[in-house]
Amino acid sequence: MPKPQAATVDPDQLPALAAAVIKQAKFPMLATMDGDQPRLRPVSPVRVDGFTIYIANLRSYQKTAQIAANPKVELCYMDGEHNQVRITGLAEVLEDRPLLEDIWQKNRLLEHYLGSIDNPQLIVYKVVPNRVTYMQEWALDYWEVPLP
Repeated sequence: MPKPQAATVDPDQLPALAAAVIKQAKFPMLATMDGDQPRLRPVSPVRVDGFTIYIANLRSYQKTAQIAANPKVELCYMDGEHNQVRITGLAEVLEDRPLLEDIWQKNRLLEHYLGSIDNPQLIVYKVVPNRVTYMQEWALDYWEVPLP
């Protein structure tokens, strides 16, 4: 059986290709560190601004302590064609109240589960990217996606 060949990738199209994977995949995997043990779980972003991803969380969840101890995280998206986008960055606690209110208004499940935006369990992380890579299925190479 011949080895599948990856399609040619135009470097100028990398931001658009990566954005398309994020839009199609919707639910990335989030990697954190628990001491020296990596932890991985699916997450449901509540906002996507380019390659900056916002994730709601409860303060009682294990990832809260993991991110507090080491804010370096990685998100991995994979679409139905097995194309991947990896976003490596730092998770910051979102302190911007108007942005938090906008996220709250656009994500009605937050109200369903938490009742109020002022629920002390609510924490929203802003993952600020320092590296974004794209891999097309079968390419076996990652391309660096330029950050704005």
